[in-house]
Amino acid sequence: MGAISAKDVKKLRETTGVGMMDCKKALTEAEGDFDKAIELLRKKGEKLSAKRADRDAKEGCIIAAVNDDNTKGVIVKLSSETDFVSKNEEFVTATKAIAQAALDAWPADVDALMSVPVEGKTIGDKVTDIVATFQEKIVLTDYARVEAAGVASYIHMGNKAAVLVGLTENSDAAISAGRDVAMQVAAMKPIALNKDSVDQSIIDKEIEIGKELARSEGKPEAIIDKIAMGKLAKFFKENTLMSQVYVKDSSQTVSEYLNSVSKGLTATEFKHVYLG
Repeated sequence: MGAISAKDVKKLRETTGVGMMDCKKALTEAEGDFDKAIELLRKKGEKLSAKRADRDAKEGCIIAAVNDDNTKGVIVKLSSETDFVSKNEEFVTATKAIAQAALDAWPADVDALMSVPVEGKTIGDKVTDIVATFQEKIVLTDYARVEAAGVASYIHMGNKAAVLVGLTENSDAAISAGRDVAMQVAAMKPIALNKDSVDQSIIDKEIEIGKELARSEGKPEAIIDKIAMGKLAKFFKENTLMSQVYVKDSSQTVSEYLNSVSKGLTATEFKHVYLG
């Protein structure tokens, strides 16, 4: 075997994103066989993933992508151990590529997403390669999608959160308003679209809390239920998107704001993915 050239090392580095020294070692071990060197680096990433499986991956990059006609959108979250990695340009670029591949393929869930092709390999293999590049636990932890007449998106500063909002209309004004609503979701973290979409277990819990609080305040038993239902109504107003006070104009709710943009305009669903 001849000497490993700098050109070959550079080519492997550009293909895999792995550091120059690791690329040189892989090529040396593979006796100059480029494909074998790539396989060696992938196996190294798999071993590293297994070795660091018990580590926390609480940082990461979250990207939302919407198709050209604003009818479909996805969010992907690629988690990492450190903020240093999550802010790395190569890591962010990789997350964007995964999001675009997800948007194009439209898989149903994370498991299906891992088999989607991206840049000549599956997303699962792509993630393994990223592990080998950054030498820490990297996991594709979240995937969400929205399909509607109109879809608006928002990515919070630093790629720490992303939101998709489905809308009943698809005009420029509706999409712009949808982005405002997506920003509302990121800021106010509603638990559901409206009171009808709140899980019954949450409703039951809030009613019980309201009753216990009223009793602790010495309220008469005859009005305990009424007080609890009043507190539930307040809970819905504060925690469901369409009933929340619109953060950019406190004189109206989110529902009223959308209707003011276009009569009948409303949100049909939202997805919110964030760190933590």
